[in-house]
Amino acid sequence: MEFEERLNAIATKVRNQREAIVTEEATKNAFVMPFISSILGYDVFNPLEVVPEFTADVGVKKGEKIDYAIMRGGEVQILIECKKSTEPLKIEHASQLFRYFAVTNARIAVLTNGEVYEFYTDLDAPNRMDAKPFLVLDLGDIDDSLIPSLQKLSKEVFDLDSVINEAEELKYVGSLKRAIAAEFREPADDFIRLFTSRVYEGSITMKVREQFTGLVTKASKQFLNDQVNDRLKTALGTPGFASTTSEIEAKSVSSHEAAADDLDRDTEIVTTAEELMGYQIVKAIACSEVKPERVAQRDSKSYFAILLDDNNRKPIARLHFNGKSTKYLGLFDADKNETRHAIDSLDEIYQHADNIRASIRSYA
Repeated sequence: MEFEERLNAIATKVRNQREAIVTEEATKNAFVMPFISSILGYDVFNPLEVVPEFTADVGVKKGEKIDYAIMRGGEVQILIECKKSTEPLKIEHASQLFRYFAVTNARIAVLTNGEVYEFYTDLDAPNRMDAKPFLVLDLGDIDDSLIPSLQKLSKEVFDLDSVINEAEELKYVGSLKRAIAAEFREPADDFIRLFTSRVYEGSITMKVREQFTGLVTKASKQFLNDQVNDRLKTALGTPGFASTTSEIEAKSVSSHEAAADDLDRDTEIVTTAEELMGYQIVKAIACSEVKPERVAQRDSKSYFAILLDDNNRKPIARLHFNGKSTKYLGLFDADKNETRHAIDSLDEIYQHADNIRASIRSYA
């Protein structure tokens, strides 16, 4: 199983079992130990690799324990402190990590509740753990851009120097992305004032600020939707395409709720964000031939199927992603024989728009 597939499998496990895990010990057994084993690749039952309840006397603090220490070559490389999954992580939870980081050889410290993993190092001062993580992995919403750096901490390809070199950029880019996302969700006063001053020439009174709070929030959301829809609309490619259908599709492709409703409920099947985005692109292309509601999807263990009228005998395309390094778009000829086309990015689906439309017309 590929690294991304294992990561998605852990994410599914957390999602399915989260409600049943209410203690710290249960969090360790159900979530953290499988993460150490299947994602980081260390044998949790081998004390030469993973030491549970790791103890090191720290100043006047005697007998304090850290939940796990990951060893390489007889030296501590990674420290892991766990909290129960029902608690959001706070920097106050990391007090033992701060102390242990200074008295061991560890360069990486991890604070986790089994769903969110915060990775720390010592960018700000040598041998002193930073107050902010350089990498935050949320299994409920995996950021694919973090996967290569996370993989470098695994036993198989352990590359600590490379991770430390990337840590500063990861730290600030990640923080900026979270800050930008927070502004779009709930704009701060400074954000509102900045854009209000760009478009409003009068004095920014309390009444004006209240009015523009709603306007800036609305404009921000519309801007994000427009960016997504503009890219998807390029797939339609027909000058005379009816505006009413465009409006229907624009509403469709910008709806996270609609995509979520499409997910297969089979807990052994992992439907990824990339598959859903690929589905929406194919759906947008198909809308030049049929109404959007006729384009359906079914996920399976081996591929993500896109069908006309939810009919297996009317395949439009298949997405062969499944966490592999090379992704394939499966297209069908008049005899329903599938040919796989390697793609490096979702944008390349647009290049096959004519084939997708031809498949739909063959079923007319």
